[in-house]
This record gives sequence, structure tokens and C-alpha cells, in this order.
Amino acid sequence: MSSREFESATFDPQQYIEQLAWRTQGGDSKEGPQDFDAKKMLRAFENTIEELKLLSMRMEERTGKLDANIRAETKSHAKRVAQLQENNKMAFLHFQELDDHINNVATKVVHLGDQLEGVNTPRARAEEAKKLIEYFSEFLDDYGPKAEVFNDPFQLQDAADIIQKLQLISQELPQEQFEKPKMRIQEKYNQIEDDLITEFRSAFHEVATERMRELAGILAHFKGYHRCVDAFIEESQANTYIFHDVYEDLIPLCKKVNSLVHQVFSSPESVMGKFVLNLYEVKLQEHVKGKLSNKDEDREHYLKHLHELYARTGRLTAALSDYRLGSDAHLLTRLTKHIFEKYLQGYIQCEELHLREKMSENLKSYYSMLGHQKKLIQQTGGLQDLQHKLRTNIGSSGPQVDFKGQTFLSQEVALNLLNESKQAFNRCQLLSTQSTLSTHAIKIFDILTEYLCQEHIEYALEIGLQGIPSSEPKSFPQIYFFNVAGEANAIFHLLEKQFSDVLVPLIRGFTPASEGLCLVSSSPAHSECVQKKKQITEQMESKTETGLERTLSTICGWIKYLLDKEQKKSDFRPESEEGPMELYSTACAKVIPFIEKQVETIKRCLDGKNVTAVLMEFGIRFHRVIFDHLQQYTYNSLGAMLVICDVNEYRRLVKSFKVPMVNSLFEKLHALCNLLVVVPENIKSVITGEQLGGLDKNTPMSFVQLRADFKAAKIAQQLR
Repeated sequence: MSSREFESATFDPQQYIEQLAWRTQGGDSKEGPQDFDAKKMLRAFENTIEELKLLSMRMEERTGKLDANIRAETKSHAKRVAQLQENNKMAFLHFQELDDHINNVATKVVHLGDQLEGVNTPRARAEEAKKLIEYFSEFLDDYGPKAEVFNDPFQLQDAADIIQKLQLISQELPQEQFEKPKMRIQEKYNQIEDDLITEFRSAFHEVATERMRELAGILAHFKGYHRCVDAFIEESQANTYIFHDVYEDLIPLCKKVNSLVHQVFSSPESVMGKFVLNLYEVKLQEHVKGKLSNKDEDREHYLKHLHELYARTGRLTAALSDYRLGSDAHLLTRLTKHIFEKYLQGYIQCEELHLREKMSENLKSYYSMLGHQKKLIQQTGGLQDLQHKLRTNIGSSGPQVDFKGQTFLSQEVALNLLNESKQAFNRCQLLSTQSTLSTHAIKIFDILTEYLCQEHIEYALEIGLQGIPSSEPKSFPQIYFFNVAGEANAIFHLLEKQFSDVLVPLIRGFTPASEGLCLVSSSPAHSECVQKKKQITEQMESKTETGLERTLSTICGWIKYLLDKEQKKSDFRPESEEGPMELYSTACAKVIPFIEKQVETIKRCLDGKNVTAVLMEFGIRFHRVIFDHLQQYTYNSLGAMLVICDVNEYRRLVKSFKVPMVNSLFEKLHALCNLLVVVPENIKSVITGEQLGGLDKNTPMSFVQLRADFKAAKIAQQLR
């Protein structure tokens, strides 16, 4: 047996015993397992147990040896670690001693340096003072300084340092005794300052950044340092404007200059602020002034340019806000306000004039294209009196004016007006302050409603009212008011959309919230505009309702005229009951196509609930006309069949109205007409039946009395 077999991680004792028993029975031989032999199995297990005991003893011996080796090695390593710790302590003590020694030496060196500096500084100052006195003495001579440093261009930096100090010294000297030397020093000071600035410009052209920084550092001690900054700004803008549009140049120019400023100047933020200030107050202001010089000549282009320039300046300001421009955090905002202040003050007046001109021009062009001379219709007095009369007596209208079906409404014109106002609202949003935004927006809305609603829609409605035929027409009436009402409604929907999408966000206002600004549900300006729109809507609805009522009266008047003209008494009481039975009468044949055409027009021109409301009113009036018309005749059996056919056609027609109430009226009318053909004995049961049970008793009786056999058949006695 091998110990490796037991050391395996996959060793399974139970499986090992099973395999041992299997091999003992001869399972690994060619013959296969033999019969079970208990003695053989016992011997095999005893032998295996002995072998396992021997193997266990060997493993214990081996384990003991390994334990002894480990204990020996542990003692050896512990002794070594102790020695290393002792050595480390000694090294640390030596390091501390060395550190103390270094500190002592350093202290002595510093003390020695202080002593040397104390001796050398007065000496250096005395040497410098001596040189300055020598240089100053040269300025006492009328011929000026002869020192090489003042005449050698390669020693310009040294000359600048000397003259700057001499200039400070000369300021302390009395004027009477040293007037000429002071004047000569100032002249040399100015000359060297000019030379430094000239050298700075040359270095800029050569893109010598290091030299520029060096010269800027020298000039920082001169009074004319601002001239160095001005020279930098001037040279930075030279030959850089390559686009016709200044805005295309400014952002890349600022990016380039900002990088250079930080490399050259010790205080880049103030220099960059002055550079941007120069861009705004000179280049940008000149550009804006040139673009906005034609205010009185062309207001449209003026407003367009003002809006575009202000928007682009805002975007430029946002882009430049990433740069540090000095201590003034609101510099760019103040510069923008300064540039556009005089233009923004008169903006809304110019906007109002422009809007009125454009909208008036659009309307004039439209009416001129139609060949129509716009009439002056007063909104008070006579017109209101006329409307009052129309409401009280629809039939008493004035003479009809035929406009050949022209509605005098155009969605194209309306869209043009709305587009003008939308552009005005957009300009207003950008060019108005938060405090004036709602006021300006209301002014634009007032102009829009004046021209779109009053001058266009309401004018067309008034013209449409004048074009409605009489309520008692004697010739075929031309009905156009449905078209007028439909187009007016469509245009007003466009106005309402702009009101909610464009105007409302401008006039609702904002209030501060915990996290920024939140939109207020309503404000005084919002309420004012909503009230104005409501008044306009009510005025237009009033005129539209008046027109629709008069139009329905005209239609019903023409139906009545057709029935009276085409219907003969003999239609419903023919002398002979022989001959072909007609499907419906001639009068019915002429009424049906006329009504179908009007219903088609109503459905085409009106929308939503308006269609249902108008068709309901029309159906009720049509029913009344037919009802009153049928009451004028006497019917025999054949005539009754014809009138039932007529009413059946009318009933089929009104089903296209899709108004349940109208369908019910004609169903009852059809049932009433059936009373004209029912045998006398059954009339009473029909009257009290389901269809006619809810009617007033006089209504069925009025139809029964129209029977030709009413007296002969003694129907009245049967109904008692």
C-alpha cells in the first residue's frame, strides 16, 4: 500500500472498502466476481488493517521528525531576528547622532550667512548709491549723460533699472536747485520707456514670448505701464479681423489672446479685462452702430438686426464668461447694456410702428388683390342697433349685398399676421427686461387682436352678415355665411394656439423658489390678456351666432317658399286614384337636394360641437316648416300614401344629421302621418300607442281632422 493513495484530496473511505471487498471476491480477475466467502473476506480485511497500522506508524515517525526540524528552525530564526533588532537599534542611535550634528552645522552656516549678509548688504547698497550718484552727476551737466549704459541699446534693461531709480530720487529733490537735472532725468525716463514699448512691439511681432514677459516685467515699474498694455491690445487686434462678421472673429481672437496674456503679464486677469473692454467699447460698438443706423428707413431690418446683434452679443458674453476678467464679475453684462442701452429704450415704440405697418400692409394687399374697397364699419351705434334688431326679429334684415361668395377671410393672411406677431414676441422676450416683458407683450397682443380679429375676422363677419339673403327669399338664395363662420373659426384657433404657446409663457411671470425660478400659474398681465381674449371671443361668437340664425332662417324660408310654390292640393287629394304611384312629390324632390347641399356645407365648414348644435337647430326649424306645411292640406288615401313617402324621405335625410332629437321629431311626424291611412276603427289605439302616447292630444287630432273621410266616417264620434 502507498501513502499517496490516502493523501489524495479525492480519497473516499467508503469507496475504498467497497473496492477492497470487490477485489477480494475476484472482481478484478478475468472470471469476474466469485461466490461470497466470509473467511476470505475476513482475512483480507485483517491483512489490510495490519498494513494500515504499519503505514500509520511510519507516518507518525515521519511527522515527529518534521516537528523536530520545525522547532529547530524556529529557534534559529528567533535568534537571528533578535540580532537584527539589536543592530537596528544601534543604527537608529547612530542616525540620531548624525542628525544632531547636521543641525548644529546648519545652524552655524545660517549664522555665518547672516553675518556675511549684514556686512555685504550695506556694502552693496553703498556701492549702488555710489553708482547712482555718479549717474546723477552726469545729469547735472548740460550735455546730458555720457555713460555707455544710456547709449547702448543692448543695455536697455540696465538703463531702465537705473533711470527708474533716478526718477524716484529726483522726485524728492527741491525744484529750485535741481530743476534742470530733474527735467533731463524725466526726458531720459520717457525716452527709455518709449524704447521699451518699441522693443515690446518688436518682440510681439517676432512672437518672442519670453522677451515680451521680460519687458512687461520691467515696464511694470514705470508709470507708463498702461501704454504697454495698450500696445499689446493694439498689436493683438492688428490684421486679425478676416470675416465681414465681427462675431466670427472675436471668440477665436479672445481664446488666442487669453493664452498669450497668461504667458506675458504678471496680472493676466486685469489685462484680459481691459482687452475685452476695448473689444466691446470700440470694435463691437462700431459694428452695432453701423448695423443699426437705418432705424427710420427700414424698421423691419432694423428690428431684425437689433434682435440678432443682441442675441449674438449675449452668446459672446456667455462664451467669454469662462475667462477671468478682473475683479468686476458683471463687466460683460455692463458692457452689453452700455452698447445697446439707447437702442433698447425705444425698442417697443419701434416694434409697435413696425407691426402696425406690416399688418396694415398685409390686409391692404389682400383686399386690393380681391378688388375690394374696404368699408368703414362702425363698431358702435348703428351696427349695434342692427345687431339688436337681428336678435329680436331675424326676419327684418336690411337689403342684401351680394359679394359673389367671397368670404373676405384668408388663412394665408392670418398666418402672415401671426408670423409677424410671433417674431415680435420673440424679439420682445429677448430685448425686454423682466419688469417690462409682460407690458411689452400685451402691447404686441393688442396690435395683433386689432388687425387680425377686428380688422380682418370681425370685418369679414360684418360683411358676411350683410350678404345673408332675406328670411323670405323669392329666388334661390346664395348661402355663404357657413364658409365665413368656418374660416373665422379656423383662423381664431390659430390665434388661440399662439396665445397659449407663445404669449402665455411671457406674461405669466416668475417667483423665486427653493431651487431657482418657478412659473406662476397666473399674474395680473396674464389675467388681463385672458379677459381680452374672452371679450374678443364673445364678440365674434355673438356675430357668428347672429349670422347662423339668419342663415338658417333664410334656408327655412326658401324651403317654405319651395313647398308653397311646388306643392298643389291635388298632390294629396287626387280626383282619381288610378295611375302610377309616385315615390314622393315634386316639392319634396326639390327640397331634398337643397337641404343635402346645405348639410354638406355645414359639415364641411363647421367643426366639433358646432356642427351638432347648428344641425340640431336646423333640424328643429325644418321639422316646424314641414309640420306647418302639412297642416294646410286635406288627404285622401292615395294622398296620404304620398305624404308618408315625402315624410319618409325627410326622415331619411335627417338621419344624416346624426342628431337623436331631430330623428325623434321626424319619427313622430311619420307616425302622425300614418293616422291619415289607418282605418277609422284603429285610430284611437294608434293615438294612445307607444309612438304618439307622449304627445299633446290636440296634435294627433289636428292630423286626424285632415282626413278627407273625417266627417263621413264619423271619426270624431269614435274618438270620444
